[in-house]
Amino acid sequence: MKDKILEKATDLFLKLGFKSVTMDDLANELGMSKKTIYTYFDNKTRLVEESTSYLFSNITNGINNICSLKHNPIVEMFEIRKFIISNLKDESSSPIYQLQKYYPKIHKFLKKEQFTFMQKCVIENLKEGIEEGLFRKNLDIEFISRIYFSGMTAIKDDDFFPPEQFSKIKLMDNYLEYHLRGIVTTKGKKVLTDIIKSNQS
Repeated sequence: MKDKILEKATDLFLKLGFKSVTMDDLANELGMSKKTIYTYFDNKTRLVEESTSYLFSNITNGINNICSLKHNPIVEMFEIRKFIISNLKDESSSPIYQLQKYYPKIHKFLKKEQFTFMQKCVIENLKEGIEEGLFRKNLDIEFISRIYFSGMTAIKDDDFFPPEQFSKIKLMDNYLEYHLRGIVTTKGKKVLTDIIKSNQS
């Protein structure tokens, strides 16, 4: 039952926002009383905390599974992008923005966890790309791994990229292409161009 509540809560939070969804909304969606929900979660803050942890765990497991398939590093980045988009819905309600504003402690902890995980993934991806001749040999890996995370965080900021003007999915597409074009070799550029053409067809 707890997993069922957690799954539905996470889905609603992503669709409507962490602040927008009330415990009444969740109870109505699940067809149960709020009392039942409070049996498993003391309050909404606790539910938000566990929901973000649940989502983070699902995404990291999915990314680790993609990495274990040993695609070439450029393909791997596109597969990860596809997976993340499928898990984060369209983010039209800007849930991360609401999380940061109304649950700052949870947001700060989550951001730290995301940085640690993402930096490790990007560093491994960069090293493999260099070894395969897809990325330039003279890259400052530590710098790029951090600037990549910084950029991914920035495109989720509604003040910089108003949702009524910028689609979250398009932002992710543009940022990934921007990132890769800055680091690929001639060989890597061909792979990147082929993938982009394939995605557009």
